[in-house]
Amino acid sequence: MSGPAISKPAYRIETKRLVLRCWQPEDAAMMQEAAAVSKEHLLPFMPWAANEPEPVESKIERIRNFRARFDRGEDYVYGVFNIDESRVLGGSGLHTRIGEEGLEIGYWIHKDFAGRGFATELSAALTKVAFELYLVQRMEIHCAVENLASAAVPRKLGYVHEATRRRLAFAHGSKSDSMIWTLFADEYPNTPSASAEIKAFDIVGNKLL
Repeated sequence: MSGPAISKPAYRIETKRLVLRCWQPEDAAMMQEAAAVSKEHLLPFMPWAANEPEPVESKIERIRNFRARFDRGEDYVYGVFNIDESRVLGGSGLHTRIGEEGLEIGYWIHKDFAGRGFATELSAALTKVAFELYLVQRMEIHCAVENLASAAVPRKLGYVHEATRRRLAFAHGSKSDSMIWTLFADEYPNTPSASAEIKAFDIVGNKLL
């Protein structure tokens, strides 16, 4: 499935505490460190964590692929940084896999920064960008039923638990049931994301939102 046609994607998004931006090759060492030290924290719900720590060279290749897909409008993967961009706090994305009128938010948080509301903050920002800038009709967030911390994010942002699909998620080393949370364009104005204070910029730094 391909996502919505986006003429000017946001390469950089700023919130009160975070910078979300397209990954750059110079971020590879920070990405490697964040993923490696967070391995045990992520492994119950993120299958890719089993491959950590990856060599920096592998991270550079991964980042180049992320950037290529971002530039081609195929998928939008972001690094999540502190305000001065000196540390990677996690990763996120607006994923195009749910069809032409919608986007799906994914996220992971560095173990040292879990429990501080960063996943909720970044998801509110991405929800706002998706509805106000990209004019999507539907947003989704998916998580394993066992992942209570992840499920709290869409719940706080006014998403609705629409369905639970069997054996589509990953939890504790095996297939798990996946909760699917949805939010529609006509519901969005009455949710916390609509009042999120953010800035969004295009590839050359022009302000979009």
